[in-house]
Formats: sequence, C-alpha cells, structure tokens
Amino acid sequence: MAVIDKFLGTRVSIPDDRRYFAKQGLWLKSNEEDIIFGLTEPALVLAGGINDLDWLVSNEQPVSVGDTVIFCITGKILYIDAPLAGHIQFNHSLKKSVSVIRHDPYGEGWLFKIKPDEPAEHELRNFSSTEDYIQSLKRTEGFKNPDGLKGGISEICKAVYSGIREQKL
Repeated sequence: MAVIDKFLGTRVSIPDDRRYFAKQGLWLKSNEEDIIFGLTEPALVLAGGINDLDWLVSNEQPVSVGDTVIFCITGKILYIDAPLAGHIQFNHSLKKSVSVIRHDPYGEGWLFKIKPDEPAEHELRNFSSTEDYIQSLKRTEGFKNPDGLKGGISEICKAVYSGIREQKL
C-alpha cells in the first residue's frame, strides 16, 4: 500500500494490488470475469467527496469506452465514463448510503463492475500501475498544495480568496 502523507491536507492511500485509470481517478481490480471500478482516495479528496450520484445507463446494459455512466454531485459536478467496453453492473448499495464511498473506497464503496468484451487479463494491461498513478497525481492540486491551504497555491487564487473573505455582504 502506497501512502501519501500530505495530499491537499489529507493522508491518502493507494493500494498496490490493482490498476488505475488516472484520467478519472478510478481504481480497477479483476474479480474472475468482471472488472470492478471505484474512486481512489486522492480522487475523492480532489473532488471534495461524493454527496450524491445517479446512474446514467441501465444496469446490465452494454457500454462502450467513453460512455458516460455515472453523474456525481461532489464539491463540483463529476461525470464518470466507462473505461472499457462490456456489460455494466452498478453497486446498488450506494443509493442507500453514498457515504460508504468515503469510508471504504477500496472495498464496499466500489462504483460499478464491467464484464469486458475482451478477457479481463488483457484489459488490465491498458491501465496504470500504482507507481504510474502516483506520478500522474504529482501534476494535481493535491501535490502542489500538500497542506490544503485555502485559496490554493497560486498568487491569483490567494488574492481572489483573500478579497472574497474581506468583503462585507
């Protein structure tokens, strides 16, 4: 397990027993014929957590690479795309309690499974290793602002944040 002690003011972990779709902050792990997907702790920190989500396709429906499959309300708005083609199955327990994603992102907080059109072992090779995923995170606000300073780290962001804070509305 890789650990980043200071990532936007938070300690995050990244398991080394799975692969990663760095573009969307997804982890993936083969489970016999299916590949399970979930959000990584760094992705959750960058998004500001998950407040609510909705499926944009039907359960058991075939999906293609790039199809938008989940809509999330976070500190922002987040759309999650299918990283590979196959039949999708969602984690319906998340509809009852979306907080499980935050409490157990690498276990019960998984988002969806895809039964790929190609063999799972073949598909896994197309995704990043733990080390490569960590390297991709070094370009994010999480590494650039390890202490999680309000207003970010750029001078413009700090000036805007300070100006807003000083306004009397």
